[in-house]
Amino acid sequence: MNALHSCELCPRRCGVDRQAGERGFCRAGADAEVFRYGPHHGEEPPLSGTHGSGTIFFSRCTLRCLYCQNYPWSQQGDGTAYGPDAFAEIFRVLHTAGCHNWNLVSPTPWIPHVQQALSGLREEGISLPVAYNTSGFESLETLARVEDMVDIYLTDLRYACEGSALEGSGRADYASIAREAILEMWRQKGPLQFDDDGIATHGTICRLLILPGRAEEAVDNLQWLAATIGPGIAVSVMSQYTPAFRAPGMEGWHRRISRSEYDRVADVVGDLDFDIGWMQEFEGDAPDELIGFTMEPGSGI
Repeated sequence: MNALHSCELCPRRCGVDRQAGERGFCRAGADAEVFRYGPHHGEEPPLSGTHGSGTIFFSRCTLRCLYCQNYPWSQQGDGTAYGPDAFAEIFRVLHTAGCHNWNLVSPTPWIPHVQQALSGLREEGISLPVAYNTSGFESLETLARVEDMVDIYLTDLRYACEGSALEGSGRADYASIAREAILEMWRQKGPLQFDDDGIATHGTICRLLILPGRAEEAVDNLQWLAATIGPGIAVSVMSQYTPAFRAPGMEGWHRRISRSEYDRVADVVGDLDFDIGWMQEFEGDAPDELIGFTMEPGSGI
């Protein structure tokens, strides 16, 4: 795992020697760290299907979003370190459970570990589609590294303005990096493809989280996707924002989205006429879960 000796897996390019015990921004070490794993039924319908998406929630993150719902493991490092054999066993367990895919949540610091595990499993004839579930804060070099490993990109596009990105996630350049990354993901995988049961097997999904006071940024990103990639990219518009972590004490981030903000984005989604997508239902008091998607695969929005 030479990448760990001078880690440049994310756009921060910290260059630390993780094998020697050095820690960069995300605080990832030498062994893979996982908070939890198991079948997950709250993803987009073609990922969850009937048996669930085989989701692995990794510890650590390359961003520090002030509203992160997963902060105990993304920011505070809760989780368990796994050696190579034990880590590979996680994938084996999810395969045995009948999950439709291996869904890697925030996997960027752990790419060498995942590649090693999957290589061994595939030699045993054990394989599932791999979903790369990311914030969108990715380097082109890492995306090139995982091109042959990944089947489905499930990526966020959270901001369109530098000020919001800096305040919300600590990186003013998030939008430019994430947009460039999405173009590379689309080049690699293209539109979403399904098996005979409507389960996704290949392609690209872009998630857009409506943020309080920033609905126009979601609109901007939707328009950018339509103009730059076209209606073939699957979009998933999410209304589940909940003020978690440090957000309750931050003006402008301390509330859920309003109905008018939701309706503004929904109207634009309808006007842009994407071929495939999902619009999460508006639930002012919804639980912190992906619920209420109203679209079916292939139906359009």
